[in-house]
Amino acid sequence: MAKDRSSSSDYVAPIRRLLTAVLALALIATFIVWRIDSPRVERFRAQVTDRIVPNFDWAMAPVTGTINLVRNFRSYQRIAEQNAELRRELRKMQAWKEAAVQLEQENARLLDLNNVRLDPRLTVISGMVLADSGSPFRQSVLLNVGARDGLVDGWATMDGIGLVGRISGVAENTARVILLTDASSRIPATIQPSGQRAIVAGDNSANPPVDFLENPDLVRPGDRVFSSGDGGVFPAGLLIGEVVKDPGGRLRVRLAADYERLEFLRVLRHYGNEPVSDTAQIITPDQPVTRVGE
Repeated sequence: MAKDRSSSSDYVAPIRRLLTAVLALALIATFIVWRIDSPRVERFRAQVTDRIVPNFDWAMAPVTGTINLVRNFRSYQRIAEQNAELRRELRKMQAWKEAAVQLEQENARLLDLNNVRLDPRLTVISGMVLADSGSPFRQSVLLNVGARDGLVDGWATMDGIGLVGRISGVAENTARVILLTDASSRIPATIQPSGQRAIVAGDNSANPPVDFLENPDLVRPGDRVFSSGDGGVFPAGLLIGEVVKDPGGRLRVRLAADYERLEFLRVLRHYGNEPVSDTAQIITPDQPVTRVGE
């Protein structure tokens, strides 16, 4: 057994050396043939390429796939970097957009404060909102105008578009405004175009309900709500908002004032209506008395 093993190993070693030498010679010959600059050799190389290369597509497929994978990975990496850069630019643009929107809204409110005309007998005092001193049970804001500016309790405040609330508490340099959404707020209102009288009662929600409506069948969502002037608290004709209906079917008011951005308010000087002292002169004018027979 030992003799057979030694004899087999004696045959394997020369054969291995022979195959190595043949392979080396074949590689050298291939290199030399591939480097010879001759038309015949060029035609030979072309024939060899046409016969061998198409048959090695299966061998080139993993290499081609790996190359494509690397290219796709680099492409995805560039796309990810571009996406991150676009996101950063988008965040910057959103910040600029928010600043532009705020400036536009502030400009619109200031223009409204300067240009809106109500009753010519009414004059206004413009003030800036200092802080929101409200709570879940009390909704109010502070203004930077007060008794030195002639403010009186009960005067109406607007943001240039709609009614916001009334003055409730005046100090020397500041005043407190109770908002229409406060639970203590009760505003006599007229709903147009039906002319229905109602009370807009605050309940600490964004859309106060409509109470004591004369005929609810005549009121539709979208109808405009104005102050009626009843009781002499507010002037008549101040825009409050429009009628909406909540999921429970109750009529509420979507306020026209922008309560999310209360920065400037107009306080309406309203000294009430002049009392009527001589009703007879209003009912009928003075006429000469005509006697029968004259």
